[in-house]
Amino acid sequence: MGVALTRSAQWTAAGYGTRTLEITPLNEAILKEIIMFVESFIYKHPQEAKYVFVEPLEWKTNLDPSAFESGYIVSETTVKSEEVDKDGQPLLSVSVPHIKVRSFGQLSRLLLIAKDTKLKEAQACIEANRDPVTKILGLDYNTKKEDTSVVNILDKITKDEDPESEIKMKLGMLLKQLDLHLLNHSLKHISLEICLKPTIVKNDIELLKHFSGKGEQTVLESIDYTSDYEFSNGCRAPPWRQIHGEICYVLVKPHDVETLCITCSAEGVFLNGGKTDDEGEINYERKSEIYKDLVTFLKEKSAKFSENMSKQDVRFSGEWKKKEALKEAPKKEEAAALQKALPASGKSVLEKNQINFGKSQMTKRLEPSLNWKATVDFKKHKSLLRDTQEEKHGGRLERSGPPVSHRRAQLVRKSAEKIEEIISGSSSESEEDEEPPDHRQEANVDLPSEYWQIQKLVKYLKIGSLKILKEISHNPQIRRNIVDLGGLPIMVNILDSPHKSLKCLAAETIANVAKFRRARRAVRRHGGITKLVALLDCAQNSGELAQSSLCDARDVEVARCGALALWSCSKSYMNKEAIRKAGGIPLLAGLLKTSHENVLIPVVGTLQECASEESYRAAIKAERIIENLVKNLSSENEQLQEHCAMAIYQCAEDEETRDLVRLHGGLKPLASLLNNTDNKERLAAVTGAIWKCSISKENVTKFREYKAIETLVGLLTDQPEEVLVNVVGALGECCQEYENRVLVRKCGGIQPLVNLLVGINQALLVNVTKAVGACAVEPESMMIIDRLDGVRLLWSLLKNPHPHVKASAAWALCPCIQNAKDAGEMVRSFVGGLELVVNLLKSDNKEVLASVCAAITNIAKDQENLAVITDHGVVPLLSKLANTNNDKLRRHLAEAISRCCMWGRNRVAFGEYKAVAPLVRYLKSNDTNVHRATAQALYQLSEDADNCITMHENGAVKLLLDMVGSPDEELQEAAAGCISNIRRLALAIEKARYT
Repeated sequence: MGVALTRSAQWTAAGYGTRTLEITPLNEAILKEIIMFVESFIYKHPQEAKYVFVEPLEWKTNLDPSAFESGYIVSETTVKSEEVDKDGQPLLSVSVPHIKVRSFGQLSRLLLIAKDTKLKEAQACIEANRDPVTKILGLDYNTKKEDTSVVNILDKITKDEDPESEIKMKLGMLLKQLDLHLLNHSLKHISLEICLKPTIVKNDIELLKHFSGKGEQTVLESIDYTSDYEFSNGCRAPPWRQIHGEICYVLVKPHDVETLCITCSAEGVFLNGGKTDDEGEINYERKSEIYKDLVTFLKEKSAKFSENMSKQDVRFSGEWKKKEALKEAPKKEEAAALQKALPASGKSVLEKNQINFGKSQMTKRLEPSLNWKATVDFKKHKSLLRDTQEEKHGGRLERSGPPVSHRRAQLVRKSAEKIEEIISGSSSESEEDEEPPDHRQEANVDLPSEYWQIQKLVKYLKIGSLKILKEISHNPQIRRNIVDLGGLPIMVNILDSPHKSLKCLAAETIANVAKFRRARRAVRRHGGITKLVALLDCAQNSGELAQSSLCDARDVEVARCGALALWSCSKSYMNKEAIRKAGGIPLLAGLLKTSHENVLIPVVGTLQECASEESYRAAIKAERIIENLVKNLSSENEQLQEHCAMAIYQCAEDEETRDLVRLHGGLKPLASLLNNTDNKERLAAVTGAIWKCSISKENVTKFREYKAIETLVGLLTDQPEEVLVNVVGALGECCQEYENRVLVRKCGGIQPLVNLLVGINQALLVNVTKAVGACAVEPESMMIIDRLDGVRLLWSLLKNPHPHVKASAAWALCPCIQNAKDAGEMVRSFVGGLELVVNLLKSDNKEVLASVCAAITNIAKDQENLAVITDHGVVPLLSKLANTNNDKLRRHLAEAISRCCMWGRNRVAFGEYKAVAPLVRYLKSNDTNVHRATAQALYQLSEDADNCITMHENGAVKLLLDMVGSPDEELQEAAAGCISNIRRLALAIEKARYT
């Protein structure tokens, strides 16, 4: 936080008052990263979260004292945390509007309380505490100096005689890591920022003018600059606004909205405050989000513009090309001057050019240019050569400002690649969404010579060109340029070549390029999927691959490269379908029998991606692929183990697959792999596979035999969220059995589970609430949960915005209430808790409603609590839900109604709110649990005469008579009791008639 806030964050200029953070995308990104760090701190680092700061962090808060609930002593204007330091001083105190916080634990809780205002609170805190690290650790640990390293911090802390020195050391390390992360994140953010040029803005406006007017097919009514004067640099904004990167202001009148006054700046395009009057100045304040260009902005603001632009796309593109043709001549001369011996000269010349190009682009980062946002990237097998080249240039990559170390630059590049994979590699992506036109490529303004080198490589694709493209296509920007220049159709055609080496190069280059959606789509549309699948058939009998001596090494390499390309392409749903239809599954299954690990990895990787689809999972079972996946779990190759475990994780949603994993001996190697925790990616895959396999009770018994449950408990701390989600999910399934609940408690698993209840990860919260609820079934575990304040934390999660978290928390509260010593008093101790539960009956989510009804059933066992929820209007809300066809909701709703009948005139009220007739229809369900709960509810309601009449009129007697003979004794008794009450009323009416 020290160097990052000083160097990366953008502060207002010094003047009157204190400097504040500017409202910029970069600052918002930094604040969000800090918020994520602090929010997760309390459960990722529970010990360090208790550390008391040397000085409190102080700022002016916008939070009202009423926002603080349990765990705090609250008055009208003050708040004090119940958590105190060794001197008895609260770790959080508020005296409106001033707040003081003295631990990360309290900071985490504060952000959870702040909810939607957490960004403002974080900003206020940072603005008021410009050097937070010094306040947290003391003056000796100031990290604002750039030369301060982790070693310096460790040295200072280890020399300290403070008994808390170990915690202080860990905290210092964590803050230093955060500082480096923020710096790297800032570099990545800056590298991805939009940077418009005056020439590009002018071209866009001129083209839009060409298609504007009064006609039906025009895109706009009008578009005009607010100023006719153009400065020599192409800007029309006043000089004092150009300092802020502003280029010009335009008035745009779309067909369907009011006139828009728009600012075009180097940062992007946004709506400003408009003109104060006809002759007045522009109100420069930003009034909207920032968009990458004028067309994108107008498409968002005007539906008519978007519609007409789609009709004009061809013409617009044609006009653009005419304008750009005039600029192309000098570029062609530059292209002609390229070294003709480029393919023959090998890689060294190209690599030298690429390194120089990377350096020059870093130096030009702050210029208003849209071209080439990222530097050229290379993979590991190029690193030695690159290091040698960089040593000749001083060993550092240069950027505008302080030099960045080689290692940091590597981290930034890897981070950028990872983000690209996450954004463009999702299996659930929409194939219909296409990326917006990239004006950087169309404008051809100041394109570097390397762009024309790539164009030439693509145009004259030969063996040498493919070798070079294969290497440089690891870079995100270059692979996009390869697609833009039409390289993919050519490479797809090369897959038909009789030369196996050419096929391999083309397939491997496709594997590199197809990392984003548009590229994957292009491969499919040009018939590439079918051709890539054909490469898998490397031998007439794929079983020969098991005998490496019987199979041509070149055929093996062809299959490997084909599988690599399919792995990249399989991140798209449409491509998965295309692979299946092309007969890819049997061929992939055949390749699984090979002993060549370099072939196995992409094959399993492709299967792992495809296994997310149900149709694939059925085919995987049919082809007996699970057996080979289990076999390869015992491989020495960690990457292969990871992908096999991930494939099992995807497939084990199916019960038959879970049984196959057990029958083929897959559970033992999975349990063994839990002991190797260094490789976090593999650990996440293994724990995921164990979680899904644990859904079957037979598998849980085996995991207990292999001591996997104790190992899982040991993984509840100091692990990434991806691992924690799976570990807790597995424990939640295992704890459905008594023996495992006892085991988790004896291994000390209750406390770390409760600690995870304060997180923000939705998937983790769903799993941990289930696990805590499962443990709460055992009274001794429930005592520990209660002592650790776990029930209050579960209750707090009922406020979570995610319905799955709310539902899971409500289900978990049921066993907690059932097994608490004084459940009624415990429930009443949560201020506003009962009202919160009743209000959840207004939810639209069926799972939330069912779980809340179950919780109300348990709450209503206590008469005082039943009286309170009645006062809060539980009867009309339950009655409103009665018309439902969802059997799960029917069962728990009927149980809740049955319990609520035990107070006052609730029986009568249910009848008045028309809940009785719908309940009778529940008796026609096919679910015995619904029958039992409904019969019990009707029995309670039949104590009221009007309800009996309603039941009789809706045919309840005949349905209940059938259930009197049920083997379920509770159902028998309730049905008979209800019939008895109806009959008693009928006899009384009959008797009254004759007297």
